[in-house]
Amino acid sequence: MSIVYYVPTDDDELLVSTMAGRGKARAVARDGKVSLCVLDERWPFAYLQVYADAEIEHDHNLIVDVMMAVGDRMSGQPLTDDARPVVEAMAIEENRVVVRCRPYATFAQPPRHLHHNDQDEKITHWVSGTIPWNAPDPT
Repeated sequence: MSIVYYVPTDDDELLVSTMAGRGKARAVARDGKVSLCVLDERWPFAYLQVYADAEIEHDHNLIVDVMMAVGDRMSGQPLTDDARPVVEAMAIEENRVVVRCRPYATFAQPPRHLHHNDQDEKITHWVSGTIPWNAPDPT
């Protein structure tokens, strides 16, 4: 498992940029299945495990678009058009690809809401289950 940034699409896909020679890309090409663990950075820490069918995309424009979107997320602000040629050169130099993830199920660890680490109540972990990615919101 490694840390990655992902870019969600309007079609409920998750796009991940990686180098073609990395284990992630090789595993996807071999197996076509992935799981992503999305961590909540707020206390108490919870997570969402996402299971997806995946494939490798080699489309240069898509690769650069995803890298630009990741740059936006990493910097906290949109990259300017001036950055695109630099990102394009990086995509070529690093032999980048996009892992297109089509989620089909999730598993969530429900959080126990505490106000601080030394609260008297002990943290408990409740049972959760795998649910379809496109399950309706129960609320």
